[in-house]
Amino acid sequence: MDFSGLARPAAALLDGVMDRAFVGYTKIGSGLRKQWWAADAGPQALLGKRVLITGATAGIGLAMARSFAGFGAGVHLLGRNPEKVDRCAAMIRDEVAGAHVVAEVCDVSDLDAVRQWTADFANRVPALNGLVHNAGLMPKERILTREGHEVQLATHVLGPHLITERLLPLLRAAGGASVVFVSSGGMYSSPLVVDDLEYRRGYNGVRAYARTKKMQVVLADSWARRLAGTEIRVESMHPGWVDTPGVAQYLPRFRAVTRPLLRDVADGADTAVWLVATRPESKAGHFWHDRSQRPTTFGWQRHENPIKVRRFLEQVSRLTGTSESWSGLRA
Repeated sequence: MDFSGLARPAAALLDGVMDRAFVGYTKIGSGLRKQWWAADAGPQALLGKRVLITGATAGIGLAMARSFAGFGAGVHLLGRNPEKVDRCAAMIRDEVAGAHVVAEVCDVSDLDAVRQWTADFANRVPALNGLVHNAGLMPKERILTREGHEVQLATHVLGPHLITERLLPLLRAAGGASVVFVSSGGMYSSPLVVDDLEYRRGYNGVRAYARTKKMQVVLADSWARRLAGTEIRVESMHPGWVDTPGVAQYLPRFRAVTRPLLRDVADGADTAVWLVATRPESKAGHFWHDRSQRPTTFGWQRHENPIKVRRFLEQVSRLTGTSESWSGLRA
């Protein structure tokens, strides 16, 4: 069905209805929204620019890497397994003519490794136009990193925050850069938890995922406020329901039931790539899905308490040994 002639108010109404219903997360949602969503970036929108993607060796991250290479960007693929990173980099070079792809190896959950790798990266790269925090996992059991952090917190929150802080000079040097946190629609199911960041009590893998994905949205908004007035934009987004290796591994029953409706990885990657390639204007919240800003809470949920947000940020800063200067936050 062709909705291209749909009047703007009607399209906005349909979009809003889908945003509050699970159908908006499926390939049906993106299929309809493509009839009216924001225009694509130009074919060489990122020519001569550099983009770094974490978790780039499978699923949505690998799809992003292909898309960024197609837009002419120099792409830095970051993953934990050196052989896998090399193989994926070679694959993209074969698939995209003239692609410049650099293999990067680091476990983003290992904060000491992040410090070492970012120092090396900064010595090799003069400027960075795009940084996409995509690495993710959802173990059933509570696992601690070498440094004693719960692994989902370390992978989704602490590592990305530390990378952003340490690569800030490269982002500033780009003269226009975007940072994107790949969150999840599951974040709506969790409040911001500040009393037990490491999830020491009553651990549940799916709930830990939702909790840390909520943290990502709050962290991205806080970074955006902190960097307001600069040429660096910080956003978070959710890709919808996507058929990825991670979903197959961690949510096999969900995948079995919903598979006919799941998006492919290119569809899931679209909004993150579009945010980096077009750098649209963004309002407080800075949370996106299908090329539009979305609310960070459902209608019956309260916005995050500024005092809780400050407590959260203080803990993240302390756990990562980074600056506690968070300007621009709500009073």
